[in-house]
Amino acid sequence: MATDHIRYDVLASEAMRGVVKKVLTDAAAHGLPGEHHFFITFVSKAEGVKLSSRLLAQYPEEMTIILQHQFWDLTVLEDRFEVGLSFGGIPERLVVPFSAIKSFLDPSVKFGLQFETTDAAEVAPETLPAAPAPSALSVPAPAAEKAETTEEPPPPSQGGAEVVRLDRFRKK
Repeated sequence: MATDHIRYDVLASEAMRGVVKKVLTDAAAHGLPGEHHFFITFVSKAEGVKLSSRLLAQYPEEMTIILQHQFWDLTVLEDRFEVGLSFGGIPERLVVPFSAIKSFLDPSVKFGLQFETTDAAEVAPETLPAAPAPSALSVPAPAAEKAETTEEPPPPSQGGAEVVRLDRFRKK
């Protein structure tokens, strides 16, 4: 097999992270259009991630946040985004580098992206393992609809991130 000196996997990953950056930049400038909302999963201990010690203890490996109704001060920079969210009634400021993102999902239009989280900047290109390119996810209708149900979620599993029900935040 020929050696990929161009590193198409890295180029594709950077391009797809650029999609996330563009969408978040637009949301920061103009708000979320229509029914769009975002589920963003990231590695909690990745370099550059800033969480309170309380959240890091709760989500030691990965965390999923939802940007829909109750977030503030969304700021998008070249290599990261910052956002204010409330967890258990306590306001928090999160800093998430784009390189820490594992997945991005907009269930309103059944669009998603999944990423490898190896930070290409930390490893010389010759030593990076061959990684599959990021992939666009096709979200089946039942999965997207599940996020909109009014059933109470099961208790969170040990060590994993909890996805918060959207209905908790909707104005009734």
